[in-house]
Order: sequence, then C-alpha cells, then structure tokens
Amino acid sequence: MTLRFSTNAATVGQTSGMTDWFEVTRRNARSVQTTIGWIYWDPGAVQRYQALGLPEGFAGPLGYIAARSAPLAGAGPEAVIAAFGSISRMGIEGAFRLLGTPDRFRELWDARDAAVAEGLRTFTPEIVEPLTRYGELLWPVVQQLPQVGRVFFGAHLAMPRPTDPLLSGWHAINCLREWRGDTHWALVVAAGLTHAEASILHNAWLGYEPDWLAKSRGSTPDDIEQGWHRLETKGLAGDRTVTADGIALRQRLENDTDRLTTLPWELLGEADSTRFAELFEPPCVTLLQRVDITAGPNYQPASRLRT
Repeated sequence: MTLRFSTNAATVGQTSGMTDWFEVTRRNARSVQTTIGWIYWDPGAVQRYQALGLPEGFAGPLGYIAARSAPLAGAGPEAVIAAFGSISRMGIEGAFRLLGTPDRFRELWDARDAAVAEGLRTFTPEIVEPLTRYGELLWPVVQQLPQVGRVFFGAHLAMPRPTDPLLSGWHAINCLREWRGDTHWALVVAAGLTHAEASILHNAWLGYEPDWLAKSRGSTPDDIEQGWHRLETKGLAGDRTVTADGIALRQRLENDTDRLTTLPWELLGEADSTRFAELFEPPCVTLLQRVDITAGPNYQPASRLRT
C-alpha cells in the first residue's frame, strides 16, 4: 500500500477554502477515540497490569486509571480526579493507595504502551504504516495547540516521546484525544454539570439503559441520586427520565466540542485530514469490535454512533 501525504511544509494547512471543518472534526474524532480507547479493556494490557501487581478482577479499570493518569500522578489524586472528569473518585483514590509513587504509575504507562504496540500489530496490522506516518505529520500540529485550561493534554505532551515510530504516532493521536477531552470537560463545567449529571445526560443521549454509563464510570448510588435530583431541579429531567431540554443540552455540548476542536485538522490541512479518515476508519471498525468482545457493546461511548 502506498500512502500519500502532504509532506511539504508549504502545503500543510492548505485547503480549498470551502472545507466544512466541523464535519471533518466530527468524523475524525471517532477514529481518534477508537485508536486510543480500545486498549482500556484489552486482555494484553490487563495481563501486564496483573503481572505488575494489580489485583485480578480490578486490574483492567485500575490499570486504565493508572496508565492514563501517569503524566499527572506526581500532582496527587485530587489533580487526577479533576482532570478525569467522569471517572469515580473512589477508583482514582484506590489506584493511588495501591500504587503509591509516580514511578509505579509510570510502570503501568509503559506496560500499556507495550500492549498497544503488540495489539495493533496483531489485530490491525493495516494501521501500522498510517500511524507511523501520521506521527510525523501530527506532532508539529500537536505542539501548536493551545494548552491554557487543558491540563491533561499538557501533562501528556510533556511525557517523553516513544522511539518506536508506531507508538510515537499513537501518542500523537493520544494527545489529540486528551486535548479534545479537556475542551469537552471545560464545556461541561461551564454548563454547571457535575460528573454524575454529565454521565446521566450522555447515557440518555446515547439511548442506553438507565444509569448504565454512570455506573460503568464508578459513580456511587449516592452520586447518581444527587445527579438526578440536580437535573430535575434544572428542568433537565423528571421521574428519572431526561427531558427533551436535557437531550438538547447534551447535543449542544457535543456540537460545541466539535466546533471548538477543529484547529488540529485545520493545521493538518484538508488533504491529510481527509486521508486520515480514509485510512483510520477501517481498522477502527476492527478495534471497536474488539471492545465489543473484551468489554461489551456499550463501552467506548465516544466511538458509538447514536441510534
């Protein structure tokens, strides 16, 4: 397979002048999320986490928390709780009690990376060349993205870049994901929503069974009850059902997230942004199917199309 990219610096960012960057962003966001998120439940990662001492039955979620939060682990659990947004305080505090030092979090980060490299080469070998090449294109883009208010992104950007070209490309895309995530949570906070409220609205917007998403993120029953109560006082829910206004708010948050995260694709340019979609969508179908098997069909909600 021969890949075509705009490698001339003079052409990067050039467009036809009529590009719908909102739609480009909406389309590519799913591939960004899937390229990163499949590893959260992958047995190859979970086995490595257990080998590092995480308890069987909890190694998956604790390993996910530890690996993803490794860049911020030195700041302590409260900083990580603030950065994660939707993941339960209890799970994050548990990871810190179990692991203790930032060096232990870094061990989980390295184990995760080893599982990523092995898994991608095994399950989606067709993604290896695009990831390797897009790393070269995306790192200059990532380094131009504004960091103000995007702490998780900034912490990830500061981590040493992998020498493996495949992992380097994966980490460039991971930075895009965290930049978008930080932007999204800023919007959630600006809308006055708690983590439980946000999960309840997202759950209803996706059409999942009641409270599934909040429970999957470790929200306690008390958190969920308080979330419903707060939504009801705002007119966004009633009788434990999200109202049309609540669904409209969640859709607005999604639209605003897409609208405010077009910059990386604009910097990358129309041709390479379009080619990204063409190259990454097919292997991401396979990766999402792995999530269906390793976790279940509701997991990885940011990769799912609304029905």
